[in-house]
Amino acid sequence: MSLEPYFWPFATAELAPLQAICMDMQDPYIRAVHACVPEPEDQIVFDKFHVMRLMNEAVDQVRRQEHKQLRDEGVDTLTGTRYLWLYPPDNLPQHLLATFRQLRQMDLQVSRAWAIKETLRQRWHYRREGWGRRFFKERYFWATHSRLDPVIAAARTIHGHLDNILTYLHHRLTNALNESINGQIEKVKRMASGFRNRDHFHTAIYFHCGGLDLYPRRSPTAGGGHPL
Repeated sequence: MSLEPYFWPFATAELAPLQAICMDMQDPYIRAVHACVPEPEDQIVFDKFHVMRLMNEAVDQVRRQEHKQLRDEGVDTLTGTRYLWLYPPDNLPQHLLATFRQLRQMDLQVSRAWAIKETLRQRWHYRREGWGRRFFKERYFWATHSRLDPVIAAARTIHGHLDNILTYLHHRLTNALNESINGQIEKVKRMASGFRNRDHFHTAIYFHCGGLDLYPRRSPTAGGGHPL
C-alpha cells in the first residue's frame, strides 16, 4: 500500500509546517513524500536503525557464505555464532565476550564485515553534517574495497541515500518507538498463530499493547461491603 493516502486529507498549507519525516529507505515511501509534501529534501530522515539493519544483513550474508565454505572444509568455527555478529558491542552478553574476542582475532571475512559495520555506527555521534559526510567518505572507501560483496552492496545503497541519512544530524529522529510497538504486534500474531478475523486481531492488539490495567482497584464499598 502506498503512503500517499495518508497525506490526502491534509491541505498543502497544513503540510508546510512539517519539519521532519523519519522513515525507511523504501522507494514507495520516498516517492509518496516527494509527491505530497512541500520541499521534502531536507525533511526526510532515514531511520538509523534501518540503516544499521541493512549493514547487519550484509554481515550475516558474509557469515553464511563463509560458514558454508568452512563447513565444506570440515571446519565448524562459525557454527552457532550468528547472533554474536549482530549484537551491538555494549549489548553482548558477558558470558559470550571471551568467545567473541577469540573469533575476532581469527582471519575471518565476517570479522572484517563486522568491523566495517561497527565503525559506521560511529556516524550517528557527529553533530555537524560536514564531519559526518567526511567520516562516511573514508569508511565508504574501506567498505567498497573490502572484497565482501554483501558489504559493498550495502555501502553503495547507503551512499545513494546519504543526504537523507545525514539529516539525522539535524533532527535526531528515529522510529525506535514505532518499531518497538510493531515488534509487540508481531509477537501477538505469533502467539495466536495468526488471525482469521481482522477485528479479533485489532482487539488483541489493544488488549496486549494498550496499557490496560488488568487488575483495577475495587471501590471500598463495591458489592455492598464497607470500608475498613
